[in-house]
Amino acid sequence: MSATALLLDAYPLLAQGEIKITPKAPPESERLLNIVRYISWLAMLAGIASLIYAGGKFGWERFHGGALESPKIVLGALIGGILSTSAGGVMNAIVTGGG
Repeated sequence: MSATALLLDAYPLLAQGEIKITPKAPPESERLLNIVRYISWLAMLAGIASLIYAGGKFGWERFHGGALESPKIVLGALIGGILSTSAGGVMNAIVTGGG
């Protein structure tokens, strides 16, 4: 059987209309979501602690002189914070189809 004949046979089935799907959460999904929320909270806390540490180190470096390494720490914390906070939105857009 050719591909054209298969498509012509399947057309009435495909043209019936919209297929309705009702999403249902998998079992124990609330536990997984709770773990993800804790990880998100810890990532935010680590970013805040990193910014506080970098601020203190920046003051110490300015007072005592020497190489300035703290701007790298601040930049790393900011990039990490942007990535960790945007990850949820990106995944939500992927899962829901951009809506």
